[in-house]
Order: sequence, then structure tokens, then C-alpha cells
Amino acid sequence: MRVMGIDPGSNCTGFGIVEEIKSDLNALHWSSVKTSSKHSFHERLKIIYDELVLAIESFKPDVVAVEDLFYATNVKTVIKLGQTRGVTLLAAANCNIDLAEYSPMEVKQSVVGYGRADKNQVRDMVSTLLRLKEKPDPFDASDALAVAICHIHHAGLQQKIKQAHK
Repeated sequence: MRVMGIDPGSNCTGFGIVEEIKSDLNALHWSSVKTSSKHSFHERLKIIYDELVLAIESFKPDVVAVEDLFYATNVKTVIKLGQTRGVTLLAAANCNIDLAEYSPMEVKQSVVGYGRADKNQVRDMVSTLLRLKEKPDPFDASDALAVAICHIHHAGLQQKIKQAHK
């Protein structure tokens, strides 16, 4: 199974491709789409959309897993993040790729074992699980790889549940 994880953000959207072969996890690619405040917000959304579609077409994931909204006190930040998430969901939908969504707490729990882990802990565990020689940078990219790993863990569990009910 090949999963593209996405950590949406209007300034920096991280994405990473993780492939599972016989319970072995391999990072195929990770990167981020950085946008500039010099662009209007709708131009930034288009840049994110175009880059994600290009990555989906290049790596052909079986599923796209997206991190869900976190709860922030700044309403404008939440609205912009929601719009950015919408663009990521649209990119996957327009490429006819299955979607999965996970809360930040689910991702951290699945990868680190602790739902309130910080970004350094997530990056360290992602590096360990994927046997990376260097830690993914920026944090948005390591978070995206964590979302992909979370989906692989959840999909494996769902498969075992289905087999148990047969």
C-alpha cells in the first residue's frame, strides 16, 4: 500500500509518501509546499493545489490521508486552515484517490504512543519507524509522514478486523 500523508497549512503544507511492503515501511519522498505572503490567499491555495496534484500524479498513492483541524483560539487561522484542508481534499478527489482523515491526536497516538507528543517527538519517531538517515525537515513534512504512517496502522487494523469477522 502506498499512502500520501498531508499536513495542511496555508504557509507550509507538508506531504510525504510512505509505502508498506510486507509490514515494512519505506519513505519514498517528503517535501513541503511553501507559499509567500506576497501572494493573495487564493493564489496560495492554487499553488498548494497544483503542487499536491503534481505529487499525486507522480507518486500514484493508493490513498491520501489528511490531518484534520486542530482547535485554535484564532478564528481567522482556523478558517484559513479549513480552506487549505479543502484544497487538499479537492486535489485528492479530483485525482480519484481514496481519502482518510485523522485528528492530530490520533496521528500522535498512532506514531508516538502519546496523543500530546510535541513535533520533535513525532519527527524522532517518524525517523525511527522509517529508518531515515536524516530527520525530515520541515516539521510539516515529518508530520505528513506521520499521517501516512497513522493511516497504514489504521488500515492494517481494519483489515485484521475484517478477517476476524469472516
